[in-house]
Amino acid sequence: MLVVKGVTKKYGRYLANDNLSFEVNDGEIGILLGPNGAGKSTIIKSIAGLLRYSGDISICGYNNTSIEAKRLLGFVPEIPALYDLLTVEEHFEFVRRAYRVQDTSHINSLLERFELTDKTKKLGKELSKGMQQKVSICCALLHDPKVVIFDEPMVGLDPHAIKELKDLFSELKSQGKTVIISTHMIDTVEDYWDVAHIMMNGKIVATKHNRKDSSNEQSLEDLFFQITEGASDTKVAAEQEGL
Repeated sequence: MLVVKGVTKKYGRYLANDNLSFEVNDGEIGILLGPNGAGKSTIIKSIAGLLRYSGDISICGYNNTSIEAKRLLGFVPEIPALYDLLTVEEHFEFVRRAYRVQDTSHINSLLERFELTDKTKKLGKELSKGMQQKVSICCALLHDPKVVIFDEPMVGLDPHAIKELKDLFSELKSQGKTVIISTHMIDTVEDYWDVAHIMMNGKIVATKHNRKDSSNEQSLEDLFFQITEGASDTKVAAEQEGL
């Protein structure tokens, strides 16, 4: 479970996150939607413990900066950060040792799933952006985290990898994991999400739950474009009351 309470982050005078609060439960997929510059990556990096902020973030009951929380967290950044002079298999071994993973039976399945089996001897700097993203995804999942956060995970991926990643989201959910996906591409989230938070100017301006009985409600896509294309605050507030 992920809990974010009153998180505010400033870069100098610029307010990137303004008193953000939300929760994503075990076995749920939460979506952070918003245009570029909305503050999505800032809150994702704050959750991952990469930024200083005011407020509270907990992962499965532990403060997100604690060792206990870091053991339970998997993080796929927007821009893969591989080591230039480590091979793919050396990246896996590095992560395995860092998290003291004993059972490595799932590594081969990850390699096969993301078509990396023939790339294990390639150096990080020799990989394309898409291949680096695949390695980043695999490394984030290698230690079987309880909470997994993805920042724009489908950028640069080929169609096969996108399909596998979408299937993976559903599998993580069925395993009781907490999944957070940040994206500005609404067409990539389809219908597998449980709760979606729409962000603008560092704030969550609307929250929508994916309910089975929501056929008469405004669609997530319509709400998203209404907000991001300049809907008035009054109209947005009225829509929020009906969610």
